[in-house]
Amino acid sequence: MAPIRRDSGLPDAVRALVELSPVEDLLLTILREGLPEIQVRTLIADKQVFPLVLVRRLPQFGVWGGDTRFVDEADIVVHTFCEDPNGDEDAALLGEAVRVVLRDAWFNHTVVPGRGHITHVEMTSAPRRAPDWATATGPVQYADLPTGLHRYETVFRVQIRRSRNRPFPLP
Repeated sequence: MAPIRRDSGLPDAVRALVELSPVEDLLLTILREGLPEIQVRTLIADKQVFPLVLVRRLPQFGVWGGDTRFVDEADIVVHTFCEDPNGDEDAALLGEAVRVVLRDAWFNHTVVPGRGHITHVEMTSAPRRAPDWATATGPVQYADLPTGLHRYETVFRVQIRRSRNRPFPLP
């Protein structure tokens, strides 16, 4: 997770209005801690190595119902990438490991300082093989996967509660 910077150029008065914690930032921290030997990112690097877990918020669903205790609910797509010789099976297993890490963070009330915690998570689309981006629900970076690379895609609906201390406290 990138540190929260006070020198980004936004005025303190604007920062003081912020209530939402980016869901991706919360999940990146939880998944990086839960999968310490796996890269967890929101973008594919130019010279990416694998295995990789890619986390992205889907644009077609987001809820803010006015309840400041539950300030964000989102659909998150998680792509898991693994290479041969066992890339197909490994990508499926990595997708299952992601589900377990998210479930455990929810059940254990894992708090990420400055970001909050998961109040509910459900898998809305089980891990499925997605051999190319034509079937992807998220942004495209590979037109087709490189030979020997396998991708599985899982969708989760996640509710988060913001940190008790706003990431950008009042001055």
